[in-house]
Amino acid sequence: MIFGGLGELFVALTLVGCGSIAVADLALLYQLARYLVLRRSGLADEAMRLAKPLPSDAHLPHVVLQIPTFNEGTLVERSVENAMRLDWPRDKLHIQICDDSTDRTTAIARAAAERATALGFDVTVFHRSSRRGFKAGSLHEAMNQSPHDYFAILDVDYISPPDFLRRCMVVLLHGPRLAFVQARPDYLNSDANILTRAQTLILDYHYALEQAVRSWSHQALPFNGTCGVWRREAIELGGGWRGESLTEDWELSYHARLKGMRGMFITSVSAAGELPSNLDAWVPQQKRWARGIGQVARMMLPRVFASQHLSLRERLGSIFPMALWLAYSVFTATYLAAIPALILKPSWWLALTIYLFYVATYGIFCMLAFVGRVAAGRRTPVSHFLQGVAALPVVCLYISWIHLWVLPSILLRRHRIFVRTPKRGAAPR
Repeated sequence: MIFGGLGELFVALTLVGCGSIAVADLALLYQLARYLVLRRSGLADEAMRLAKPLPSDAHLPHVVLQIPTFNEGTLVERSVENAMRLDWPRDKLHIQICDDSTDRTTAIARAAAERATALGFDVTVFHRSSRRGFKAGSLHEAMNQSPHDYFAILDVDYISPPDFLRRCMVVLLHGPRLAFVQARPDYLNSDANILTRAQTLILDYHYALEQAVRSWSHQALPFNGTCGVWRREAIELGGGWRGESLTEDWELSYHARLKGMRGMFITSVSAAGELPSNLDAWVPQQKRWARGIGQVARMMLPRVFASQHLSLRERLGSIFPMALWLAYSVFTATYLAAIPALILKPSWWLALTIYLFYVATYGIFCMLAFVGRVAAGRRTPVSHFLQGVAALPVVCLYISWIHLWVLPSILLRRHRIFVRTPKRGAAPR
């Protein structure tokens, strides 16, 4: 009798989970439909904004390029060299190396800064002996050392095209209520192995489709932490880089959105960085992202619901990115409930239901991955694309497990250390 009652409970939990997954699948299909509807007008709007004129060089504003570093080694040299290639008046480009390193990176950064300064560039190394606030704290303290109004952020492994600043700044300067302009992150090593191929499919969907739809729909757009330019006014209006979560980019984006400022995503401007190419680098990254976005959801969902500045449609749009985070947790929870359900209450219809929901979700995500690949202009062999597709179920299931695993610590508000993603220095293509 006891086992029978438990079996019924697990069956009920499984069915509730399948229903929740079905809702998430419908939301993903709706997002795809919105992309197809908005794509032409969205790209036309991007092109129109990018075609607007910039002021003459004499009248361009000062821009601060912030490069966050923590034990990055010689990668910081490449990052400084990339910054020096940016097409912006030299006397109006200020490069800040926001360094929290505890190894030889600081010495390497200072040597690179000295070489760049000798060539006429303004490069400063802001080294902190404490990692208080982690990346957010480093950006915040460095910003307070500058009087300027625009702050570009490029993570140390990212290589940007020379016109990166001009193309982002023209959009920002002609959009006075824009908090930031986000270029599309790309990858230096997308075809390195089956893990990077699977990551590319997931991230192409996120960057080239999901973020594009949010921007084109004027919904809440989470900043992706790199490849973008912020307006100082928006940073300060949002309360600054706080570091209350492990995803300071999402955190500040939502604070600025609640103050009436939004971000804009430009799909046709990109900068390429490095994907984790092994599990030792990828797993800590996924744990940090899962925990950080969950922390933002815990903090911001009540504020979004209570906001008087957002319409109902804007609230729903703001909630959606955080709701997808919860959907990942539900995915694993459903399968964990399904195992005892099938053992205690074996039935063909329950097994078939679980199987069909799994196949449907996998099929929808493969479709989204393909559209994202096309939208990002990815040119990879079909065989490599199929290898990534084959790895998707394992990769997504593990990401889902991580989301469920970190949920208790998020609800209990346990503090966690920001664990950096190790980088190998993938070569520019």
